[in-house]
Amino acid sequence: MNRPTRRTGLLLVITGAIFWGVGGTAAQKLFQQYAIDVNWLVTTRLLIAGLLLLTVQFFWKDRSQVFGIWKNKRTAVQLIIFGLLGMLAVQYTYMASIKHGNAAVATLLQYLAPVMIIIYLILRKQAVLTQRDLLTVSLALGGCFFLLTNGSISSLSVPALAIVWGVLSGLALSFYTLYAVSLLAEYDSLVIVGWAMMIGGFALSFIHPPWQMDFTSLPLEAYLYLVFVIIFGTMIAFWFYIESLQSLSPKETSLLGSLEPLAAVLTTVFWLKEPFGFFQWGGTACIIGMILLLALNKKSSSNTKQAQKNKKPFRIS
Repeated sequence: MNRPTRRTGLLLVITGAIFWGVGGTAAQKLFQQYAIDVNWLVTTRLLIAGLLLLTVQFFWKDRSQVFGIWKNKRTAVQLIIFGLLGMLAVQYTYMASIKHGNAAVATLLQYLAPVMIIIYLILRKQAVLTQRDLLTVSLALGGCFFLLTNGSISSLSVPALAIVWGVLSGLALSFYTLYAVSLLAEYDSLVIVGWAMMIGGFALSFIHPPWQMDFTSLPLEAYLYLVFVIIFGTMIAFWFYIESLQSLSPKETSLLGSLEPLAAVLTTVFWLKEPFGFFQWGGTACIIGMILLLALNKKSSSNTKQAQKNKKPFRIS
């Protein structure tokens, strides 16, 4: 299987990150303006996007992999775990954080994932704590403090539920990024992402079946937002993100997606007119700076890429 070049990997993760960020803002508009249920949206977007990805794989790539992945018991179990604890967890926690807060805060909290990955690697003795890592953690913690309090300790600038779901989203993204590596060594990214979405969507269907929705009450504008969220903010974003792991390390992929929080913040503030205080802008700058600092750390990225080649550090047993 031909792997994409590093330049292609960078283009994929950046494009996916922008779509993911704008897709979150579009989802916020659906929640706030059209009262779309978060469970219904997550279920629907996962099922439709997953089916589309598997269709692309079946007709335009190696169709034998679509069902071949289920013939191996080990990979089948890994795929189910990835679908529930990776894909579904990332999707639901992120959307729930948007529902209770806004897309900007949800996305920025989700991007605590790089720090979580660093901590995980250090605990597993796959990386050594450096001064750069300490600076990274300081920027992340300082950024979160200003983002969530707007400089005032006595009150939070966003609801507590939005913070809880956002932190959980960061944990889910860490797992999602690390756990996918071993599966990618054997199967196409479309197969992995497509089935993971189908598994997550099917599981959530028991809570909110996708057909339980009054479609006649939605205007055309709402349908356009739904299409964007499902196709660009879900199918293409997740596909590009996971595809980039074939030429970039998990750490690089999670870090080079720094355009996602930037896209989410800019569209939330200037499109949805959400209030954003001076200290919150400072917190945003800290988090984006943290991501860029790690992304530009060539030595660390190189070490992580070598670890990816060895596979073991990124397999969660």
